[in-house]
Amino acid sequence: MATKRDYYEVLGVSKSATKDELKKAYRKLAIQYHPDKNPGDKAAEEKFKEAAEAYEVLSDDEKRRKYDQFGHAGLGGAGGSGFSGFGDINDIFEHFGDIFGSAFGGSGFGGFSSRGRSQQVRKGSNLRVKVHLNLQEVVQGVEKKLKVKKKVACSTCNGSGAANAQAVQTCTTCKGTGYVVQVVNSILGRMQQQSPCPTCGGEGKTITQKCTTCYGEGIVDGEETISVKIPAGVGEGMQMNVAGKGNAPRRGGVNGDLIVVITEEKHPNLQRDGNDLIYELPISFPDAVMGATVEVPTVEGAVKIKIDEGTQPGKVLRLRGKGIPDVNGYGRGDLLVHIQVFVPKNITKDERKILEKLQESESFNPKFAKNGFFDRMKDFF
Repeated sequence: MATKRDYYEVLGVSKSATKDELKKAYRKLAIQYHPDKNPGDKAAEEKFKEAAEAYEVLSDDEKRRKYDQFGHAGLGGAGGSGFSGFGDINDIFEHFGDIFGSAFGGSGFGGFSSRGRSQQVRKGSNLRVKVHLNLQEVVQGVEKKLKVKKKVACSTCNGSGAANAQAVQTCTTCKGTGYVVQVVNSILGRMQQQSPCPTCGGEGKTITQKCTTCYGEGIVDGEETISVKIPAGVGEGMQMNVAGKGNAPRRGGVNGDLIVVITEEKHPNLQRDGNDLIYELPISFPDAVMGATVEVPTVEGAVKIKIDEGTQPGKVLRLRGKGIPDVNGYGRGDLLVHIQVFVPKNITKDERKILEKLQESESFNPKFAKNGFFDRMKDFF
């Protein structure tokens, strides 16, 4: 599979580009690679689509934030794209037409003369659901079954909205094409502009008698259990796109998508830092002095680690490969164990006597500690 280019590189802007700079860069590329200026040029068509994809992501604040943080993987699950996906170039024209206005003829891009457009295909709306994952599911990956309430095609009329086959007729305004065409003047010269038929709404047909179950809508309320495989290494706020599992459209077409938003549940002991995990390990003063073997939690279960003699507070022990897998498959993070020496707030009289006696020992006096702070300062001077 071809590697996606960096979106900023596609538009030729810096990562600090403003929305106006993004719009200006995209407008320039759209004019340069417009299909009417490059008839039959597949390379230009791909660049036209690539620029639209880059702008669609970077012009959206939330998508841009996720892209800056996680790259392409943060926009649509494991290595996927956050690009909403346009069925054809005409969809791009409709999606961004308001941005370019008169440059392409009044109401935006519209259609273009080099290729005709077939009857408009309806697409249902997208659905968004949150999936809560615990740390083990994040590390190992998981398959979730989601019960989703959604709009589904009416079973009585098979989504047509008509009472029967005879209740559907060809639209007399557009002759069944679903669109009307007019010629407009633009900076590229005279161009044909297509727009949905005002009579049939782009369907190419009209209904004379409505279905009594869905009242002509072609959709009813329903429910579906959807199985979603979530890869290891996903993070808070990442999204996965499940194509065709959203709402059904009115009177036929293609279903929208199901957008799965990842949320992470907090672990009682482990804290996530990117692909690393952090554990704060409290040890007693005697263990710090004399050393010990202790257990620390990991996602796979507790493991034993050795605390060396004379371990200082704040020391970090690294357990390689005990963190979180990279969502793109680039290895696995580590578990970082932060040593915290426990200091009691209340002690008994006997304990105080022991500590007072230890204070008299050179081993417990930082002024006499070998390679201690005062030794280092003395060497400095």
